[in-house]
Amino acid sequence: MNIRLAEAKDIKQLIKMRWDNTIEFDESKKNESYDDFEKECQIFLEKGLNSGQWFIWVAEENEKIVSHIYIESIQKVPRPGRITYPFAYMTNVYTIPEYRNKGVGSKVLSSVNKWIKENHYEFVIVWPSDEAINYYKKNGYVHCTELMEYFPS
Repeated sequence: MNIRLAEAKDIKQLIKMRWDNTIEFDESKKNESYDDFEKECQIFLEKGLNSGQWFIWVAEENEKIVSHIYIESIQKVPRPGRITYPFAYMTNVYTIPEYRNKGVGSKVLSSVNKWIKENHYEFVIVWPSDEAINYYKKNGYVHCTELMEYFPS
């Protein structure tokens, strides 16, 4: 199992995994246009991988991506009297079904956590599904309820 940052050569697999992840948890989306989604996601991933803002960690076996975690680096506004470090937004955490409950996702998350420390991120935020809360807790994350949201109408 190789854990590494994604590259342009991985885009097609990442698009398919995003589609599969969505359909797995919301079957109502299976009749949407894959072609339209693929075009939009292709543009997002090409820009993201080249931006220095998005970092996509993958676990691959025999050149097949079996798990991934997307990290967006968010720069904070500097404040006098302290060094300003970015924080990370974690999203699109997914392991294909046949590799679940085998420690693969935890290995990817462990690599991400190490990278986060090495790159001096201040903290990581993630919105876990109810089913994923224990996965994050066992990997050092603390469940909190301090977030507020605004939904423009």
